[in-house]
Amino acid sequence: MSLSGTSGVFAREFDEIGRAVQVGFAGGRVISVSFPAEPPADAGDDTDLLDRIGAYLDGERDEFPEVALGLTVPTDQREVLESLRSVPYGEEVSVSRLARLGGFDPDDADDLETVTGALADNPIPLLLPDHRVSGGPYATPGDVRSALRRVEGI
Repeated sequence: MSLSGTSGVFAREFDEIGRAVQVGFAGGRVISVSFPAEPPADAGDDTDLLDRIGAYLDGERDEFPEVALGLTVPTDQREVLESLRSVPYGEEVSVSRLARLGGFDPDDADDLETVTGALADNPIPLLLPDHRVSGGPYATPGDVRSALRRVEGI
């Protein structure tokens, strides 16, 4: 998916989640995803990624693997969040399993704090699918998380 050079904020309402999906781009990379009650007045709505998110919400299987992300988080949190991309569509993992996927020890309190902190602060939910983790915390709001889990049959 070529978003080369795309910058700005794009948003569109989706009935499936009862909210908008807002995506922030910088230099062709997604830097944020949020779920406002309605799209901001100054946001564009014409981007292929929002089309794909709409198809995903309608039940089309998509893991968005080639979408370039611009994560601006500490390295240890990056490792956790990037490991979310390896959790397949329609499957869920525990926080301790996610810790292991990210190279952390789930029995170490500091490592577990890093993992849960990364989940809570996830700047790109949906594309970094924290809704596939059981036992949170989550950056995805609860009602949206429930809708995404329903879409994927979790």
